[in-house]
Amino acid sequence: MNEELNQEFVDYSDKGLKEIVDIFQTLLEGDDVQQLYKNAEVLKACFYKNLRKEKIAAGYQAPVVDGTAGPEAQSAAPAGEAGEGGSEGVSVNPFAELERGFKELYGRYRAIRAKNTAEMEKQREENYTVKLGLIEELKALLEAKEDLKETFPAFRDIQNRWRAVGPVPQGKVKDLYDTYQHYVEMFYDYVKINKEFRDLDFKKNLEAKTELCEKAEALANEENVVEAFRMLQKYHEEWKELGPVDKENRESIWDRFRAATSVVNQRHQAYFESMKGNQQENLEAKTALCEKVEALLGQEIKDSGTWNRLSKEIEEIQKEWRTIGFASKKDNQKIYDRFRKACNDFFAKKKAFYSGYKDQMQENLEKKIALCEEAEALSTSEAWKETSEKLIELQKRWKEIGPVSRKKSDQVWARFRAACDAFFEKRDKSGNAAAGNPYGENLTKKRALIKEVEAFTPGEDREETVAALKAFQARWNEIGFVPFREKEKVQKAFKEAMDAQYDRLRGESRPARRGGESVKDPVRAEREKLVQEYRQKEQEITTWSNNMGFFAKSKNAEALLADMNRQIDEAKAELAALEARIKEFDQKHNADEQ
Repeated sequence: MNEELNQEFVDYSDKGLKEIVDIFQTLLEGDDVQQLYKNAEVLKACFYKNLRKEKIAAGYQAPVVDGTAGPEAQSAAPAGEAGEGGSEGVSVNPFAELERGFKELYGRYRAIRAKNTAEMEKQREENYTVKLGLIEELKALLEAKEDLKETFPAFRDIQNRWRAVGPVPQGKVKDLYDTYQHYVEMFYDYVKINKEFRDLDFKKNLEAKTELCEKAEALANEENVVEAFRMLQKYHEEWKELGPVDKENRESIWDRFRAATSVVNQRHQAYFESMKGNQQENLEAKTALCEKVEALLGQEIKDSGTWNRLSKEIEEIQKEWRTIGFASKKDNQKIYDRFRKACNDFFAKKKAFYSGYKDQMQENLEKKIALCEEAEALSTSEAWKETSEKLIELQKRWKEIGPVSRKKSDQVWARFRAACDAFFEKRDKSGNAAAGNPYGENLTKKRALIKEVEAFTPGEDREETVAALKAFQARWNEIGFVPFREKEKVQKAFKEAMDAQYDRLRGESRPARRGGESVKDPVRAEREKLVQEYRQKEQEITTWSNNMGFFAKSKNAEALLADMNRQIDEAKAELAALEARIKEFDQKHNADEQ
């Protein structure tokens, strides 16, 4: 760990949370304040970055950004702890104690830094007072006009002590420096220093300024542009403290130093210009993400499935947000606030939905209990036909009522089913099974429709034929359930009859054979592929619709019915999309043929 603390820049991203806290603790307890300053903010950034990762890995979906909850903090809960109905609860953060400990260390660091800053400001004021005293000594030296052998050493002593004094308040630097330089120049002008001492002083100043030029020129190869610029400012301060050189070298040495300065300044400016470009791109990317979340927020959402799907989209958007760098300083907080507000509003809206959703499920439960009571009142009736019709009507009304909570769903369904079964079992034992049984009537209707499809002869107009086949399918869908044991058999017969008609329809437009093999028309083949997909999807909807009547016998009836309804809705949307593609295909290729 000591080797890490002695490094000027350390990458702590691979450290664990406890290791980062220990390193921070060691820095705080050490004597090297500069190392503490250089590493504190890096440690803070790595700590919260790793804290966010470990929270997500632990199942907590509330990332932390610089010690504050990020856009995802709203309504988030660990995986597997979602409340009833899919809503999300508020998580308990197991990392709170570790984060609190880090914040305490960071607070100590801030206190140390504030104290040191105050001490530095105090020291700068003291340095300013000392330098004012040195100027007064220099003035007194000029006024004394003593022997040169005594005056010049005193002058050099003043210069050495001036350089040894540390920095002064920034606002007082220029006036202090100008005053000092004024009296230095007066010393060279008015004190009758002999040429030997003057040339020696010029030579030493030239050597010192040449060394500064070399240091400044070396900064052109410094990879860290910001650090190079900072060092250049330090060299400029040192340059100001040095005395003049002889006239012959005065202009050339300054030109050399200025040229080195120009190179560093240009690199620094180019670096920040590139940063501005990246920051603008980051701002545009983050603005686009804000618009995405706001668009999702503006949607009217009426079911939990859509809420869950959109919540996952929001989570993916938040992940993408974290991969984008900072915007400019003036825009970064604004765009983050906009993004956070959009996310917060989305999850608040979701929470409100599930709050109302629970109320709706309670209302649905009360409606289903009422149907149970009606069915139980009818279960003892012996008016077979009339009661059968009433119970079937109750079953239809049951299906129209939305879901109830899971823990009540099986219970209330079992009660309703028991009442219905009690009547139908008694009716069947009485020998009146046919009375009021619509399933048998539906089977007769479907068998008749199959014969009608088999006997159908397509006309010359292709569009009319397609419309007729669609009408057959619509009529089939409108007919209700059939007895379970006949379901697959009658469904298969209808499918075969419809397949035969579609095969005849396709056969009318098949290309002629050449050499015993059909010549494939790629355009027609593409259309047939779309039609086949359309028919398959249509058949799936029909099958699912028929199967829904039998899921009621399963243990998780309500959940299965809800899932089946969702699948049917999605399939209908896909069916509409396929139909649109077929129409678009026909319009395009019909136009090409004309």
